[in-house]
Amino acid sequence: MAEDTDEVRTVILTVDDDPAVSRAVARDLRRHYGEDYRVVRAESGASALEALRVLKLRGASVAVILADYRMPQMNGIEFLEAALDLFPAARRVLLTAYADTNAAIDAINVVDLDHYLLKPWEPPEEKLYPVVDDLLETWRADDGHAVDVTKVVGHRWSARSSQIREFLARNQVPYRWYSSEEPEGGRLLVAAGQDGLRLPLVVTPDGTALVEPAERDLAAHVGLSTTPAADFYDLVIVGGGPAGLAAAVYGASEGLRTVLVEREATGGQAGQSSRIENYLGFPDGVSGAQLTDRARRQATRFGAELLTACRVTGLEVKGAARTLRFSDGSAVSAHTVILATGVSYRQLDVPGAAGLTGRGVYYGSALTEAAACQGQEVYIVGGANSAGQAAMFLSRSARKVTLLVRAPELASSMSYYLLQRVEDASTITVLTDTVVEAAHGKEHLDGLTLRNSVTGRSETVDAQWMYVFIGAAPLTDWLDDAVLRNPRGFVLTGPDLTTDGRPPADWPLDRAPYHLETNVPGVFAAGDVRAESAKRVASAVGEGAMAVMLAHRYLEQS
Repeated sequence: MAEDTDEVRTVILTVDDDPAVSRAVARDLRRHYGEDYRVVRAESGASALEALRVLKLRGASVAVILADYRMPQMNGIEFLEAALDLFPAARRVLLTAYADTNAAIDAINVVDLDHYLLKPWEPPEEKLYPVVDDLLETWRADDGHAVDVTKVVGHRWSARSSQIREFLARNQVPYRWYSSEEPEGGRLLVAAGQDGLRLPLVVTPDGTALVEPAERDLAAHVGLSTTPAADFYDLVIVGGGPAGLAAAVYGASEGLRTVLVEREATGGQAGQSSRIENYLGFPDGVSGAQLTDRARRQATRFGAELLTACRVTGLEVKGAARTLRFSDGSAVSAHTVILATGVSYRQLDVPGAAGLTGRGVYYGSALTEAAACQGQEVYIVGGANSAGQAAMFLSRSARKVTLLVRAPELASSMSYYLLQRVEDASTITVLTDTVVEAAHGKEHLDGLTLRNSVTGRSETVDAQWMYVFIGAAPLTDWLDDAVLRNPRGFVLTGPDLTTDGRPPADWPLDRAPYHLETNVPGVFAAGDVRAESAKRVASAVGEGAMAVMLAHRYLEQS
């Protein structure tokens, strides 16, 4: 049985089926190397392999493996051959009796044996330690140290692998990507007992292996909060984009017990932006990820709770309480609620696009896939700022970026400063009056049919990468009839509820709804989800702060 696999530290592993010999070699190794290395002892090849699998999943490094040749079920050479699949950089030593030296010599060719030791190895100062010292020095020179990060094993064209990488990246969770077709990815699959048919495999820093995990389960395993600490709050914010994060900062800093609930990752669409250059106070621009990270840290410093991978499914009003229902059946209540769910990019409704989503067709920036576009041609669908920012970002490494714009010109939808940069970029081509008619491919995107809406002419082009930015759909279906919305699904607030000078028929208070208040007293909307909002980061932040001020006013009068 293996011992001491509970810590992640550089390991020297020894395996021998004779308990007395096993204890003796482990004792001598610990005496000399115990301060700098962890010695793991096993008494069979099977238990030693299991120990190596655990160490692999936990991200440990194995420097030296010493294995006895004569072991039942699995001899030392067979064991070292299997261990080679998990830790190819580990130095390999075979413990043999004098009569087995020929087998040890043969093992040099089978498992690239580094050394063989004759038993007994007494005194260790002369026969054991000099050998291990040399092997450790060689290992240190050749092998890097393990990094304590989450590992993701997947396939380049696996939609779920792409989604998991995007989820981790947007939530600022450090991870390392391994292709299932590469040696290290294969070793991690073997260690987790997987054949690679179900991907991705996610290995957390503590060694837990998750196969095709749901976001909520993954979030819990990588240290993200997924459940509220209390049942009742002063303020619940639904949505973690700029409006929601601003509300969390101002709500918590004003002394309100505040919790923010986000279904995917904080930052919203702005968090996916490669560069925001017209936001006040950042003359050199700021990436969406940087802005999101600063806002998130600021909110938590003031005491706001931030929950991730929590999908809200309903809003109920019970007296003074406003209760939000979650998809897992749980709920949280508060005196006030701010709806800041933002919008999502509309899906491209053309033949072939749905089946290729995550496999060459992406919605939003999908920055985790950008590195794979190096030296290739990329198509971007859309003509607003988000599409322009993505075009500028991808043009740094892509061979060519083609912007497909439905309108006859960009000036009507893109900010002037960005329009100038797009036009000046030598690797960006703009095709106006152009729409996508179909996406082609089986395992992944390999072509697009484009149509010029003026001439009616269609052509099919080779394409492996398409990013889509074609308008916004509010994330409000879960509200049902609880909150009034316009025909497009955006939430109505304040003046939009009183177009004839009178509040809605079911409005219960003597006063009119506040500027950002919905038809439900104490429930406010801020940012892109609100009807007639400006759809800019700065205005969303301002509305988030204003909504907190109005929530305070509501609480004072309740």
